[in-house]
Amino acid sequence: MFDVLIIGGGVSGVSCAKVLGSAHKKIFVSDKKIGIFTHQKTSSLQEAVLNNAYGIAPGKLGSDLLIETIQNLSNTYPHIIQIPEEKVLKIEGQSPEFTVFTNKNSYKTRNIVVGIGAANTFAIEGLMQFVEPHKKALPEKQRIQLKNIDHKVADGIYVAGTLAGWRSQLAIAAGSGAAVATDLLTLWNDGIQTHSHDSIRK
Repeated sequence: MFDVLIIGGGVSGVSCAKVLGSAHKKIFVSDKKIGIFTHQKTSSLQEAVLNNAYGIAPGKLGSDLLIETIQNLSNTYPHIIQIPEEKVLKIEGQSPEFTVFTNKNSYKTRNIVVGIGAANTFAIEGLMQFVEPHKKALPEKQRIQLKNIDHKVADGIYVAGTLAGWRSQLAIAAGSGAAVATDLLTLWNDGIQTHSHDSIRK
């Protein structure tokens, strides 16, 4: 049983995983089992050249960044379980227990974070009832989002990045994933507001 499974190895998904990973020394996180599906072939970063993203050297290729961030996640937070080359097809159940079905396996989890793109090819069975037109994209692009209030779709289901209704900017997607991570940390901390910072003084 996972405590959370993150669907998507792009900006918002990995950002969420990194913040959760960095909190592993907190008492209320130390026993949590966290996983991320890193299937990312359709990420919009595949064709990007990054010149305007905070902290990233101008000219960085998005395709390289996708590979590097997954490697960095593995090196820095090896306790985060990466599930590569599996595509999520269906979700069943309701909080506090979901079953996530992929093209190869099935997994049990208490929480789900959906951090994949806003393309209208979205087709995860069990989430289709939450699909609506994207509110911050041009209508002709036919982008979609999942209905949510402050990233929460339903009890135990969160959405991050462009699929949460945010505009397609790397910094926005990363912040959205981090925000969901702090919501989960707060949930695990019995509702007491919290976050995760690293410091040279610690």
